[in-house]
Amino acid sequence: MEKSEIDPVHAIAARLKIERERRGWSLADLAEHSAVSKAMISKIERGEASPTATVLGRLSGAFGLPLSALLALSEKGEERLVSQQDQPLWSDPETGYTRRAISPRNAPLELVEVSLPPGVRVPYPASAFAFQHQQIWVLSGVVEFTEGSVLHRLGQGDCLMLGAPADCVFFNPSEQPACYLVALARR
Repeated sequence: MEKSEIDPVHAIAARLKIERERRGWSLADLAEHSAVSKAMISKIERGEASPTATVLGRLSGAFGLPLSALLALSEKGEERLVSQQDQPLWSDPETGYTRRAISPRNAPLELVEVSLPPGVRVPYPASAFAFQHQQIWVLSGVVEFTEGSVLHRLGQGDCLMLGAPADCVFFNPSEQPACYLVALARR
């Protein structure tokens, strides 16, 4: 199997434009639905800026898509096996947060590996969680996960099943990177 080189920034940019145009939305319409500025959306679509995790969460919520589905649609391939070197890796340019899509595209269960640098806080709106069930399993380090008004402190080996969609924040309070696995299934 030949490895396909996919530039995640350009793949995400193309998918955002496709999703926006599919709905017949202007840049202003998407800005209104997502609370992301029209200028930022335009830069992302032109490949001039890489969106942060928070911005992607807002855009996916505006489209009514889970963040994982939006990113999966940006990735190519229909194989049942995805070797590690072919698993798309996306990095948040603002925080250094990385996200590796482990599962083959269109799998009924999606696995995502996340590395959260020390001191980094990544917020997501409830809309980013509205269309999926999620569990978080901490592989190493510590993650403080705020779900609405509830704070969960997760250490290595802890697994949390998310409740009803709520605004959430992932935070690494330690001086070491935290690594966790997110398992997602559509609602």
